[in-house]
Amino acid sequence: MKPKPIRTFSIIPALPEQLKPLLALAYNLRWSWKYDIIELFMWMDSELWEKTHHNPVRMLGIIDQSRLDQLVEDAGFMAHLERVSRYLDDYQKSREPAWFEQKYGEVDQSLIGYFSLEFGLTESLMIFAGGLGILAGDHLKSSSDLGVPLVGVGLLYQQGYFRQYLNQAGWQQEAYEFNHFDNLPLILERDENGEPLTIHVQLPERLVWAQIWRVQVGRVPLYLLDTNVSQNTRPQDRDITDQLYGGDQDLRIKQEIMLGIGGYRALKVLGLDPTVYHMNEGHSAFLGLEHIRQLMIDAGLTFEQAREASSAGAVFTTHTPVPAGHDRFPKDLMQHYFHDFVTRDLGLDFDRFMGLGRENVSDSNEPFCMTVLAIRLSSYTNAVSTLHGEVTRQMWQGLWPGVPQGEIPITHVTNGVHILSWISRDMKVLYDRYLGPRWREDTGDQAVWRYAADIAPGELWRTHVLRRERLVSFTRERLRSQLEGRGASPSDIHAADEVLDPEALTIGFARRFATYKRATLILRDPDRLDRILNNPERPVQIIFSGKAHPRDNPGKAMIQQILGLSRQERFRNRIVFLEDYDMIVARYLVQGCDVWLNNPLVPREASGTSGMKAAANGVLSLSTLDGWWAEAYTPEVGWAIGRGETYDDQDYQAWVEAEALYELLERDVVPMFYERSGRMPRRWVGKMKASISALSYFFNTNRMVAEYADRFYMPLVERYRKLSADDFAGVKHLSEWRHRLMSSWAQIRVESVEGDLPSELHVGETFHAEAKVFLGELNPDDVCVELYVGLVNPDGELVSGVSVPMESKRSLDGGRWLLGAEAMCEMSGVHGYTVRVLPKHPDLVTMFQLGYIRWAG
Repeated sequence: MKPKPIRTFSIIPALPEQLKPLLALAYNLRWSWKYDIIELFMWMDSELWEKTHHNPVRMLGIIDQSRLDQLVEDAGFMAHLERVSRYLDDYQKSREPAWFEQKYGEVDQSLIGYFSLEFGLTESLMIFAGGLGILAGDHLKSSSDLGVPLVGVGLLYQQGYFRQYLNQAGWQQEAYEFNHFDNLPLILERDENGEPLTIHVQLPERLVWAQIWRVQVGRVPLYLLDTNVSQNTRPQDRDITDQLYGGDQDLRIKQEIMLGIGGYRALKVLGLDPTVYHMNEGHSAFLGLEHIRQLMIDAGLTFEQAREASSAGAVFTTHTPVPAGHDRFPKDLMQHYFHDFVTRDLGLDFDRFMGLGRENVSDSNEPFCMTVLAIRLSSYTNAVSTLHGEVTRQMWQGLWPGVPQGEIPITHVTNGVHILSWISRDMKVLYDRYLGPRWREDTGDQAVWRYAADIAPGELWRTHVLRRERLVSFTRERLRSQLEGRGASPSDIHAADEVLDPEALTIGFARRFATYKRATLILRDPDRLDRILNNPERPVQIIFSGKAHPRDNPGKAMIQQILGLSRQERFRNRIVFLEDYDMIVARYLVQGCDVWLNNPLVPREASGTSGMKAAANGVLSLSTLDGWWAEAYTPEVGWAIGRGETYDDQDYQAWVEAEALYELLERDVVPMFYERSGRMPRRWVGKMKASISALSYFFNTNRMVAEYADRFYMPLVERYRKLSADDFAGVKHLSEWRHRLMSSWAQIRVESVEGDLPSELHVGETFHAEAKVFLGELNPDDVCVELYVGLVNPDGELVSGVSVPMESKRSLDGGRWLLGAEAMCEMSGVHGYTVRVLPKHPDLVTMFQLGYIRWAG
């Protein structure tokens, strides 16, 4: 038995007075994308920097005191410390107005609340699992750089996500490490008496408490909730924030209650009152319910009025077209945790509440879906790439019955990466020389990246070769370490020093090992792969890395297959699997590979961002046309496996695309890499430059966050302020109009449609149509009646339709109206038309927002 302390206390670093500025630098994650600050900590003790997993707080706590005394006497170090401290102070205080202030002026510093279940900011703060968390972390970093007034909200996991290791059989094992919060760049928020700030949420028969920690991400604060506090007497309550993506549905719903409801309350306790709430995935959707509850209390609104007000400031981002990525909770679980909240605090019938999370509101057997709730409680919903937008509109079309798929009110904002966090220092130096200093400040400016065409080919190639050599060296060291941990033989451990060739074409594949990502596609024909990899004149090598979910045995089997193949003599020096994929491994790979391989099953990849990181470092992508690559690909910047086809038989599709992959490698990729002019592959380097120039400006989070601000954040700020003005007069009017519309909608019908249409028209000619529409208690100002014209497909359906508003001509008797419009057909083919009626109100974001539509016939 391990004894438990009767009292705890914190030991903080004992720094000489002259070195106290190191604390401010260590506790602000601005160092994670400012290499000058990292250099400062490496100057102190580079070995300790690596040993502490790049954690400056831990480093300052264990560094030898005599070394600190030496540094005080080191004039060069002290000058560097003074310089970066002054830089951080200027950055924090925005001495020079950032992009947001330049465009929108000074605003409240907590304008946007950004909620996410995970945040990937740095390797030493393990509160993320993969791409979703990395994207959230990059979102905060770019918000800081752009000066967007945003605060992040998440959970602080005691064990975080698992550390991966493989046993002798090559099967993934999981180990969880305890996060010592006092040794991390975390600040516990306290009240005026020095006591930890806490919030609580109501769970059945008890309150569950959480304290609030802050991570300072440049200018942006990230607040994290921690339930491992003494007020929680039940171990299962203290363990709510124990592991990310661990446990069962009961734990997941408690985590999401804490994130959404608890996170909202944490901001209130901190004195922050965002105008806009951004839900990064559906995990935090319960915050919408808490916002409604608070508005009902503070403003005396009804549920429907509060719902209008809450959604007026909400945006929701969905990240996956994979059904398992959308949390669904059964009715009994929802009733267990929400019955009192819904019936007592919201004043709703429970079945009506369940309808908020169901695609089919009337299906009492359908579980409660967090994605559906988030969509229904938001003004805007967006996917994360062009193709993902199409897939998402198809996936959730049932929420808007009768609305054509192309008009489903789900848009997209293509993901990006935080360029400065992922580009190697060597490439940054090169960019400084050829792109000028502005590329660091305006990474989303296309004009800046055009100068990549001026980079001297020899310099770019030498820089890239250096990164590949470092990758090979890192891989050998990491492989040796993992073999030792696995208990491998001395000969196998010694052989790790010989794997890979620093001059060979190096392919990287690193991501979550979900089956749809098909990590083993390239292994489908081992003999053909052998001929590609072991060509003595043109050798090729592959480095794999990634984790499977602890309960994903098919994903684990893929890892085992890769490891098994790598143990065969013919592949021993050509295929490597690196265990425990993390941000350190990711940086070495995206900075040092020649080709980034990505072959998900189309259209299962929402976006994918690892290829974007690679592209910014001059690494070329070889990928199926899915996610981001479907909109990024041109023959000048990389290679496409197939043309985005989908097949009913997935095994056949895998065979077709494996063959296409081998063909590309044999006929194009490998020959181009080894086609040398002197020692340099000029065509290859030209492709690198084209990729950097064409992709880096767009596929980065500075562009992405600016797009969120322009398209969603600021319009929602204006919308919320307008609707909440004068004691929420706009909300009350909109809610009353919506109620009147709902009461009358069933009566609406298009009674007749007539047009002066000959059997044939020439392109560019117009025709006139009239419709008699029964609106009952409504009038033409409440609706938009449209003439809908489009091509007719072989099944007799209108496709590629264009809508033309019909103008009211006159009122007929008994609630009937005559409307008319002229339309023009701009292409040849068989066309048709019909008439539809949609709700119309100046305060609706879109006419499709309410899900009402009435078609003629």
